[in-house]
This record gives sequence, structure tokens and C-alpha cells, in this order.
Amino acid sequence: MKPVPGAAHRRARRRHGDRGVALALALVLLPAATASAAGGEGREPPAEFELSRPGEDLWRWALVERGVAARAAPDRSAPVVARLRTRTPEGTPEAVPLLVRRAVGGRLWLRVRLPVLPNGTTGWIPRDAVGGYEETRTRLIVRRGTQTARLERRGRTVFRARIGVGQPRWPTPGGEFMIRNRLTGFSDPAYGALAFGTTARSATLTDWPGGGFIGIHGTDQPGLIPGRVSHGCIRLRDRDIRRLDRLMPIGAAVTIR
Repeated sequence: MKPVPGAAHRRARRRHGDRGVALALALVLLPAATASAAGGEGREPPAEFELSRPGEDLWRWALVERGVAARAAPDRSAPVVARLRTRTPEGTPEAVPLLVRRAVGGRLWLRVRLPVLPNGTTGWIPRDAVGGYEETRTRLIVRRGTQTARLERRGRTVFRARIGVGQPRWPTPGGEFMIRNRLTGFSDPAYGALAFGTTARSATLTDWPGGGFIGIHGTDQPGLIPGRVSHGCIRLRDRDIRRLDRLMPIGAAVTIR
């Protein structure tokens, strides 16, 4: 399969191609994101600032710029929860959802949602381990019970489709996740026209290539949709995923209920 970086990935690469510029931008972008909460320009930003909330319209994320240990607390001596790399198993830039920014002892930390099991695990990383904040107001909402998906932009529904979800023995996991890459060029027609990779992982297929990440992809068997037909991935008819491809950016939030 051939990874295709999204526009946000390309923008982030251009913006952070020079390491010194990246660090300078990180210092500039952070106060900009907290200016309204801080009460205006010239005031000290708050020690803690919430960057994203589950289910809300605004969602922030960032590309991982160096390998880093995610810790249980914003402290370099805290236990390591997981390790983040700069590339996904598919070879695309790694990205993480941002939840909270906290200043501790003159150093900035970010609480991020990690692409590890169990799903929903979070950890703290230094602010300088990631690039500038990216923002999106696009969210894909998947309902496993009704086998439907809808895409919201700024709270307004712009896309709906029937879907296939995981079989009972290979369930699609629920929770809050993110679209982290777009993939094409499959040798297996079962994946259809294209696929999106998410930060969700299967708890039952952990030995799969790449660690069993949940994808959203097309299919060469549209007659199976809707239904509980997959190994955990979310399937759409090819005509629907092509429509979704025109509307959903890398970094979009994914809520699976």
C-alpha cells in the first residue's frame, strides 16, 4: 500500500523543515492558542490550558518531530507509558491528538492521546517533541449499533453513509480517535479505492501487521454493507469513501460509539 500524505502533513513539513525555525514557531504558536483564555496579549498564559475536549467542535493535533517517551506525569522522572516515533507503520508522519498543555518548572508539557492499547491511554510529552498545533473542526461519528457514519464540520452534517463494522469476535473499538493518514495503491481489492488510517487499535488482532490499527476503507463487496462484516475496520462502499475523501482531512477527529 502506498502512503499519501495529506495537505496538513505537507504544510507541517514545510513549516518545520528547519529545526531552529520549528522551535521558534512552537514558542510563537503556543501563546497564540492561549491568548483568549489568558485574557489578552501581554498577559502570562495560564499554567494549564485545555487544547481539545472529547466530542467538541474544535480539535487540536500535532506531528511528532522526534522520538520521545510519553510519561505518566509531566515529569522527566515519571514512569514511561509508551514511546512515540516520528513515522507510522505505513511510513507516514506520526501525529497525536493534543489534550492539555501544562507548564511545570519552566518547561511546557502536553498530555496526548497515544496510539497504543488499551485505547484511550494518554501520556505526557515535552512540548518541543511535536511541531506547531494543527486545528480541525471536522469529526467523523461512527455508530456501531446502527452501522452508520456521518461527518460533521463545525457541528453541521456534511456526509452520511451506511457502513460495515467488526464482527462480534473482532469488534470495532469505541472511543475517541483521529485520522492520521491516507493510503492508496492496495494490492488487495478488498480494501477498495482508498483507506484512512486511525489511531484506534484492535484489542483482538494485536499480531496483525503494524499492530492491528483500525482503518476506514472501501470494499470490492458493496453488497455486504451495512453489516457486521469486518475484522474491526470500518468499511464503506467505494462511492461513499470517494465522497468522504473530498471532505475529511488528515487530523479529523473520529468518535466511535
